[in-house]
Amino acid sequence: MRLNSLSIINYKNIREAELVFSPKINCFIGNNGMGKTNILDAIYFLSFCKSHSNSVDTQNIMHGAEFCLLQGRYSLGENTEEIYCGMKLRQKKQFKRNKKEYERLSDHIGLLPLVLVSPDDSVLISEGSDERRKFVDGVISQYNKTYLNHLLQYNNALKQRNALLKSESKIDDSVLDIWEDQMALYGTYIHEQRKKFIDEFVPIFQNFYSYISGGKEQISLSYKSQHEDRDIKVSMVSTRERDFLIGYSTQGVHKDELEMLLDDYPIKRVGSQGQNKTYLISLKLAQFDFLKRTHNLSPLLLLDDIFDKLDSNRVKKIVELVSGDTFGQIFITDTNREHLDLILRQLGQESTIFRVENGEIS
Repeated sequence: MRLNSLSIINYKNIREAELVFSPKINCFIGNNGMGKTNILDAIYFLSFCKSHSNSVDTQNIMHGAEFCLLQGRYSLGENTEEIYCGMKLRQKKQFKRNKKEYERLSDHIGLLPLVLVSPDDSVLISEGSDERRKFVDGVISQYNKTYLNHLLQYNNALKQRNALLKSESKIDDSVLDIWEDQMALYGTYIHEQRKKFIDEFVPIFQNFYSYISGGKEQISLSYKSQHEDRDIKVSMVSTRERDFLIGYSTQGVHKDELEMLLDDYPIKRVGSQGQNKTYLISLKLAQFDFLKRTHNLSPLLLLDDIFDKLDSNRVKKIVELVSGDTFGQIFITDTNREHLDLILRQLGQESTIFRVENGEIS
């Protein structure tokens, strides 16, 4: 897959840009806050129908503007795809594929597989389990439409049950049964797919980490779920009284966890900045590899300021990986031109360099 060109109007701090890309390496150079990451975010938006950094659509419109437009032209095998997104203040966003508007945005997810590696990935280690579930859900949803639908249905049932738990009026048990049955049904499928994914994903992830680190450390990633050791519907019924007291549901796949270890200890506690970053980059490169296998095409790879806090040996290993035939079109941001030139010489492939200054791209 390849993104041939991108048109941007009034997206964040970018007033207007018409960009034509190299089929291999595309680099964006500039100081912090100039708009490099916003370009990658625009590409991300066209794949996922949302911003990576700001979930409120209208807040991505340039300050003082009434609307913004994004339009990308892609090559998928022999086919050409034109993807359009338009957003206006106080209006619903429009998303079109080849000038035909989607009835449901979820129908678009997976058409343009993409992997973004960014400093924000640190939340996968530092924050709560919801961030790690979001990572797993994001990967599976790009190749399994049924999973995405079941996830949406589960989250709706969870929302309804939580609303009942917070209600001040007496709730009939039969009403709770309705939503708990749905949570058990959709949750069982979600658990099965998450487990299958992790079983296949972990060896790929470990191979990437071992290569980048030179085999110096042992890491692991394991999936923990309440579904593994109990009848989840029975558990939901048995914990109703406690759930009413605290006001939310304590049983279900929304409590699943990914355990991240370095040498048998939580990496959150013992990992250095370089080890944490190696762990996160290995996760994302494994995500790329996994999506490439499931889609039978190369996703877009977006690398946002990823070489900071890594020693030269690890940078060299990452560059060796992404310069191989496995990876297709790559988009890189960096603040240091000399640093980037060194990386590009190591990559030894066709590249286009863009300079970004105050939202202006040249």
